Amino acid sequence: MPRICAILMGAASAASLLSAATARAAPRTDLLQVPPGFHVSVVSDHVPNAREMVRGARGTIFVGSMGAGSLYALTGVDGGGPVQVRTIALGLSLPVGVAYHDGDLYVSDMRRIVVLRDIEDHLDTPPKPEVVADNLPYRPGDHSWKFIAFGPDNRLYVPIGAPCNICDVGREFGRIISMNANGTDRRDVAYGIRNSVGITWQPGTGVMWFTDNGRDNMGDDMPSDELNRVDVPGQSFGYPYCHQGNIADPQFGSRHPCSEFTPPALLLGAHVAALGLRFYEGTEFPAPYHGSLMIAEHGSWNRSQLSGYQVVSVGFAADNRPQPPTVLVGGFRQGQRAWGRPADVLPLPDGSMLISDDLSGAIYRLTYGDAVPTH
Repeated sequence: MPRICAILMGAASAASLLSAATARAAPRTDLLQVPPGFHVSVVSDHVPNAREMVRGARGTIFVGSMGAGSLYALTGVDGGGPVQVRTIALGLSLPVGVAYHDGDLYVSDMRRIVVLRDIEDHLDTPPKPEVVADNLPYRPGDHSWKFIAFGPDNRLYVPIGAPCNICDVGREFGRIISMNANGTDRRDVAYGIRNSVGITWQPGTGVMWFTDNGRDNMGDDMPSDELNRVDVPGQSFGYPYCHQGNIADPQFGSRHPCSEFTPPALLLGAHVAALGLRFYEGTEFPAPYHGSLMIAEHGSWNRSQLSGYQVVSVGFAADNRPQPPTVLVGGFRQGQRAWGRPADVLPLPDGSMLISDDLSGAIYRLTYGDAVPTH
């Protein structure tokens, strides 16, 4: 079993973290299933509710969280020494999303975006979060957490999820917006989106891709979660009128036919809860994975037979059409019992890939070949 990594933080937060760690099941890398030649190791199992990850210019891995209100920084992940976990912010409201830009760390809050300036210079004495975008649309309900990312245009992209399972969101909710790094010049990017918790751009093409979670309470097998691509600003992807491109919503479907909307680029499966996604640009993995899209499937919560709880790889045909997903890392559930829930993936410059797991509070590293990481 990989070495437990060191934790650096204040006494109060350390006590609460140790209490949370005691309540969590230990990561079971021995149960994980990967293709021949791949290996999974634990980077740290002291990152409670780990969600979105981003890498700083000096290799620091920043991790948002779902339930703890905390923000984490991991150093030593690149192999420069023992891995250390610092808590660099406390008391935030569902700080799921993290994005790094020009030395600053941007963090999502339910109603705002905050930034920690020059963060890698101040890991031991973190700056106070500074608000750069306030008054984001908010209504008590679901999907107010946000996966955020800077695009190739240096603009910050922020999803505004539907505050419900199914409801008429108008143009205020159910969309993705972008803004300048200072929070100005907000623009609408796409509409008709129930709950996107993953946004990325394809290298070479600059095309934006995102995951979207399908609605609940239509049965075990519909509708599917979606992989979508944005070709022009202002596209609408159907919510709440149409699901997975071809299923009219029982309540709202009569208002607009599916033909009015952009269909998904790929169906990922019902209730798999597709979250973070990244393109694999490295060369360590075998050639079929080069340029593939890696997607974390958090897993179903209301299906009679569990689905998801895995990391999948999506390859592309010659015409850039995504192909059916294949399982890259499975085994986070054993039958109807899950011990882990992947939330995000992050390929690293050395060709390995990190996976966050908010159920076990762990970060894993996926490698290929003879060398197995020591962390």
